[in-house]
Amino acid sequence: MSNLQPDFAPIVKTIAEETRFVDLKEKAQRFRVLIIGGANAGKTTILKKICDTTNDPEIYDKEGQKLGTSTLEPTVSRGYHDIGNEMIFRDNPTFIFHDSRGFEAGGVDEFRMVKSFVAEQGKKKELKNQVHVIWYCIAMDDDRPITYAENQFFSESGTGKVPVIAVFTKCEALELKAIATLEDEGHTFDKAAEMAPGYVEERLKNVHKMLEKMKYPPKGHIYLQELDKPGVDCSRLVECTLNALDYGTLQRLLISTQVNALELSIKYSLR
Repeated sequence: MSNLQPDFAPIVKTIAEETRFVDLKEKAQRFRVLIIGGANAGKTTILKKICDTTNDPEIYDKEGQKLGTSTLEPTVSRGYHDIGNEMIFRDNPTFIFHDSRGFEAGGVDEFRMVKSFVAEQGKKKELKNQVHVIWYCIAMDDDRPITYAENQFFSESGTGKVPVIAVFTKCEALELKAIATLEDEGHTFDKAAEMAPGYVEERLKNVHKMLEKMKYPPKGHIYLQELDKPGVDCSRLVECTLNALDYGTLQRLLISTQVNALELSIKYSLR
């Protein structure tokens, strides 16, 4: 008879990992995100995908009072919009989101508001009250995606220890424009459709290079497309954010917000 005993170590380790994530959530720690971008940048869609929900967020003011609106998109009235408001989705309350409109909407005042907000949050003693990452959304369906606003943000003001992720949205629009451009150059539709992916890839590289040359370039970047389609998620944005975080605690906290938390934990432990 064999004296070999079953090895329960992997099972014990798995249970320990699951217990750690449950404990982390029960301590009511929150992962705080500042998301920046214009009304057409797809911010609402991104946040809903991240939280795996179709519901609108609940919005609270700085005193914790629930507000009577449930929309993320900026309103015409500037006074109604407050970057300090907290947006929380019931389906994933571990996240807290703060929304800033694109600087083209508020000009200099909006830019200063973001700088002041990031600085003030950085003074908070508790880690859960600080801004942990900034997602800067840039819609690629615009002919000039990098405008004065992006130049201002990435050239004139750093964000200290808070990493910035450049999130290029609506990248599917580039392929349609590429096909139209190539057809105008004399190519048939079939040939233009065949050449379009390479055209798009080159366009995206050029836009990214523009940001990389600035004084305060983003710490990471990601291209998103067709987010309005069912089954398309933002898991790559989560992984890009994980790679940009310097603190193991924040990485674990972000991992704990995900449905596949254990899978991500093992993956980053191996790294």
